[in-house]
Amino acid sequence: MATPELDEAFREEWPRVLAAVIRFTGSLELAEDAVQEAFVRAAASRERELLINPAAWVTTVAKRIAIDAARRDARLRTRLPLLVQEEPASVEESPGGDDRLGLLFVSCTPDLAPETRLALALRFVCGVATEQIADAMLVSHTALSARLTRAKRQIEREGIRFAPLDELNLQNRLADVLGTVHLLYTIGHTSLTGDRLGSSSVTATAIELARGLQALRPQDRETAGLLALLLLTDARAVTRVDEDGGIVTLEHADRRAWNLDRITEGLDLAAFALPGGGQFALEAGIAGLHSQAPDWARTDWPSICVLYDRLIERWPSPSALLARIVARSFLPRGEASSLAELDELQPGLGGAAARTAIAARADILRRLGRTRDARDAYIRVRSYERNGPVRDYYGRRIDELSD
Repeated sequence: MATPELDEAFREEWPRVLAAVIRFTGSLELAEDAVQEAFVRAAASRERELLINPAAWVTTVAKRIAIDAARRDARLRTRLPLLVQEEPASVEESPGGDDRLGLLFVSCTPDLAPETRLALALRFVCGVATEQIADAMLVSHTALSARLTRAKRQIEREGIRFAPLDELNLQNRLADVLGTVHLLYTIGHTSLTGDRLGSSSVTATAIELARGLQALRPQDRETAGLLALLLLTDARAVTRVDEDGGIVTLEHADRRAWNLDRITEGLDLAAFALPGGGQFALEAGIAGLHSQAPDWARTDWPSICVLYDRLIERWPSPSALLARIVARSFLPRGEASSLAELDELQPGLGGAAARTAIAARADILRRLGRTRDARDAYIRVRSYERNGPVRDYYGRRIDELSD
């Protein structure tokens, strides 16, 4: 019978269990099937050990299921000879003590297409639901499920296997790994759908992985930049919503409630990372300037704009261009020129960037006093939004402007 402890283990520990069993078997498909079967058996079990440590119990049972499957299947016996021995060889702990890191690098193998690497890592390393990944990647749920199935079959067909991290060419895969962890945090920070602004468990997983990567690559400035960015962003998490779950903007946040330990750690990492001039290092620098401002009125917008200029030289993405326009709008008499920049950029945008542009336009118009135009823009962006708290926030703005 399923218990709350088992339900929590499935939600929180599934990626760790799966990663451990994949490293043991060397096969994603076999490990996934074994872990799913182990959780089914756990739901029907009343063993005391299961209640004490559900994740360890499920991991052990999944390994036994995998061994039994390999013994029965001639194809698996030829691919996984060590697994079918009577006494399977022990598996040493991954560097950093987290099997997910090794699997994260394996998922980012050059043998897979970039979008497939990302989907694979988010699903099987981080435990993000297929529906969330599909929304983030702007594809249908059916298309993403098919992509994951093809990826698993390609991994089996081409014999791509889990390997100890020191045997992998980490540097060639590091950029993809860092990008995956950043997207994971982004998905948790603001969900694309649902009645909650985000998911603290998903952001916590991203920070854990970023810490593990920084421990593996302590001298890599961009790895430090990613961890700094996540810590500085997460330090403000407690003030993002009010008691009723409504959004509180950075302008009105109670900065006394921010996590000072995370800010201090993030600023130290950002100071180390910034000389490298990487994307995450520069974004961490921007987050650090926001964290250091004693209040909204004393935000150092000129320095933030300088860092955005450097970021766009390195990473000229729509999101970076939009963020720079918003930052420039807070410079003295910056609203009108930023609105002109936005009008020039907006026609070429699509998807999430297009929605962000409409929201930015609505806010600039509101500050310019163009009430009717601002209200129309908020109505338009609200019609596209699927996150409940964000929709409610736009609704409040519409009501304010209507009054």
